[in-house]
Amino acid sequence: SSTVPLLVVLDKRPVYDLSVDVPELFTDRDVSLKNNDGTLVGSLFLFADKSLKLLDRIGLVPFRVAGHEAAERWVIERQDTPGDWAGIVPAMINSLLMFHVLGYAVNHPYLKRGLEALDRFCIAEGQATGSEEPQYLRLQPCISPTWDTALGGSALLDSGLAKTHPRLQAAAEWLLTQQIFRYGDWAIYNLKGKPAGWAFEFYNDYYPDVDDTAAVIMMLLDTKLPAEEKDEAKLAACRAATEWVMTMQCRAGGWAAFDIDNTQELWNQMPYGDLKAMIDPPTADLTGRVLEMLGHWQNKLGEKLYRDEDLQRAMQFLLSLQEPDGAWWGRWGVNYIYGTYLALVGLRAIAPYANFDMQCEAVQRAAAWLRSVQNADGGWGETCASYKRPELRGKGASTPSQTAWALLGLMAAGDVDSGAVKQGIAYLLTTQNADGSWPEAEFTGTGFPGHFYINYHQYRNQFPLTALGRYAAATF
Repeated sequence: SSTVPLLVVLDKRPVYDLSVDVPELFTDRDVSLKNNDGTLVGSLFLFADKSLKLLDRIGLVPFRVAGHEAAERWVIERQDTPGDWAGIVPAMINSLLMFHVLGYAVNHPYLKRGLEALDRFCIAEGQATGSEEPQYLRLQPCISPTWDTALGGSALLDSGLAKTHPRLQAAAEWLLTQQIFRYGDWAIYNLKGKPAGWAFEFYNDYYPDVDDTAAVIMMLLDTKLPAEEKDEAKLAACRAATEWVMTMQCRAGGWAAFDIDNTQELWNQMPYGDLKAMIDPPTADLTGRVLEMLGHWQNKLGEKLYRDEDLQRAMQFLLSLQEPDGAWWGRWGVNYIYGTYLALVGLRAIAPYANFDMQCEAVQRAAAWLRSVQNADGGWGETCASYKRPELRGKGASTPSQTAWALLGLMAAGDVDSGAVKQGIAYLLTTQNADGSWPEAEFTGTGFPGHFYINYHQYRNQFPLTALGRYAAATF
């Protein structure tokens, strides 16, 4: 969604001399392509890149017009009705630039709707002197209403709020309106799945994801809608979504976020792929979330919505990713604390139905690792630098969200009354603000490991509330 329109922009080379230099954007003025990993595949990609550029300079690009038309059609097809592309700013900006360089007028519906969508991502702050305009505009890279609603609802439920509370019912009914029933790009390789998932954003019909879908299902299963027919429709929606999730299981046994079996590491060797995010492999955190969701179905409704062989493949995949010290790497949250928490919570949820012993060596090794990286103040924290320097795993200033993850992992492993857990609970209670929120300036969400991180404004509140609620349920 970001690359296709960008290819057209780069081919058109729209260069405008604004007589402005921005040296602060560059740490190295040498912007030539490099084989950063020193691999043979990387060298081949560089050779291909230089060869194609030579052909371009001498005018030998036989399918250029057809390529532009194909890219243009692809981008048009993937614009959501309100104007968004994939619900993320890079795709939106690149698509707007593509239409501009192709000669579209600024008031053309493609551009007009796209610009309106971009405006919805802006946060206005302050007020300019002598003007009604804001002093600052901050452009968010993405917006996460589905994710926040599912996690926030589950946190309130864990805290003891009644499943029939009007606010939870309103949240559940809104989530049901966001379910996606159209085929997206995931269906290119998933030939069995029928659309029924949820996406992270308000509008992103082509790219629902497994993580959001599993989180939404669990929140909906825990909420009771006011009318019986509505509640039955809710369950039908959740069953359809779970069936879709099960068709997204990769051959390796785990789940990825958006795709199935998209694991060809060679694509990350492309010069353009310096973020190492050209593929979408299955990960421990996603697999743990799905296992938790499957266990939730059986615990709450007694429904088994998986095949035994698929469950065993998933559990074997998850256990195979455990590090020697007991931790799991986290793809979508920072980092090993996040991955370890979700692995343990998933195993705990499914253990009664999979004949899995939560006292086994793998689980206890993970719990021991979590206890070993607890900070002196009773909390847990981990720096984003642990993605590039694994020796920093579990090291960093304590944060409310990461402390909650560690506590949730320990409690899932059966540790509810150790000194480590009590100290972690005390950390959350003593750092809470007077208004009930928690302070957290750190970035604990992950976009692209090693490159791009997210400060989810609700993580600091959602996860501590969940941890405190589960601790209270286990001890009082």
